[in-house]
Amino acid sequence: MRQIFPTLAVLAALALPAAARAEPLSALARLEPERSSVTQPSAAKTEISLGLSQPVPFRAFLLDDPPRLVVDFREVDFSPARPEAFEKRGLLGDVRWGGFRPGWSRFVAELTGPVRLVSAEQRTGDNAANPPAVHIVLERSTATAFAARQGAAQSALWDLPQPALTGPPITRQDGTRPLRVMLDPGHGGIDPGAEVDGHSEAVLVMTFARELKEAMTRAGLVVGMTRTDNSFIPLEERITAAHAFGADLMLSLHADALAEGEAMGATLYLFDETASDAAARKLAERHDRSDLLAGVDLAGHDDAVAGVLMDLARTETQPRVVRLGQVLAGAIKGAGLRMHRHPVQGADFAVLRSPDIPSALLELGFMSSDIDRARMHDPAWRADMVGALVAGVQRWAEADAAEARLLRQ
Repeated sequence: MRQIFPTLAVLAALALPAAARAEPLSALARLEPERSSVTQPSAAKTEISLGLSQPVPFRAFLLDDPPRLVVDFREVDFSPARPEAFEKRGLLGDVRWGGFRPGWSRFVAELTGPVRLVSAEQRTGDNAANPPAVHIVLERSTATAFAARQGAAQSALWDLPQPALTGPPITRQDGTRPLRVMLDPGHGGIDPGAEVDGHSEAVLVMTFARELKEAMTRAGLVVGMTRTDNSFIPLEERITAAHAFGADLMLSLHADALAEGEAMGATLYLFDETASDAAARKLAERHDRSDLLAGVDLAGHDDAVAGVLMDLARTETQPRVVRLGQVLAGAIKGAGLRMHRHPVQGADFAVLRSPDIPSALLELGFMSSDIDRARMHDPAWRADMVGALVAGVQRWAEADAAEARLLRQ
């Protein structure tokens, strides 16, 4: 049994013709902190009230491992409030929110244990004394009851199937057409990534990705991006986007933070189910956990047969990936840019798992390093890194195309 509590009155209102609505909704509602709160009527019950500037369609549901409450809204601006005002209160643990999909926002709260979603209702605010608010009641429950009720139900507004545009199969590039590159700026929306001194990884890598795309396009490459704004894109959808684009190469861009040990300089990661060191394992785990904490249900994605087929596909792709790492590292060092003392490493990042698209993840630097952070905010440094990556990708593409032509003879 799945449990969902959408506001049917608001959904119905949106289905009416525009002329029949007295006051059409604007594009963006705002969370009003002064009318929002988390209260604890008893040790076993927690009530969440989210004051909104206007009514919006929403749904609330539970996910497990870790237990968490997820509330999706037709776009809400959460910027006036801080998650700290809601965290560690009653049955709630850590809280995060932000953009999730275009036009949708998400509120996610980790829970201290299994709960029951007693009710979730939107008080639409029919007068000034009763302004709009979403009111949610949680009650402590058993693990068995929680497992039976967790999961999001289908919603006509949320879950419409998205059309998949498919063209002719993309064959390995051999130099007879422009190289197609998918850039993947990490994090975004509800998942800001590393945050230091008011700067977020998601914004930093988005800025760099736009600069890199412009330079690659001028160099004659065809470039796509997994996200073009501050939206959250689940990890598996990033790979799907690369396939839909017909990418010959995928380059994921990050600027993480590591609290323990020294981490400085650009680092290239290539797919390896057994990460080469503890830091790589920690980064990979955190990326997967970011999806979990953004409310993505990762259950049911493990398929033994699919795993075997992907391993077979990698026997052809992996040597190309290794060369990609070597060439890009050489180009970055050749431009005089600082790299990590282990410049090319293996890691089990989800965005590197595509078996048929050569992929690499580039940590431009580490937000936890004052020196790296200053470099990444320096336009001149970014221009040098962009130039090195464009030259490296072109060099790799030429050698890769030559090998493809030989294999076809």
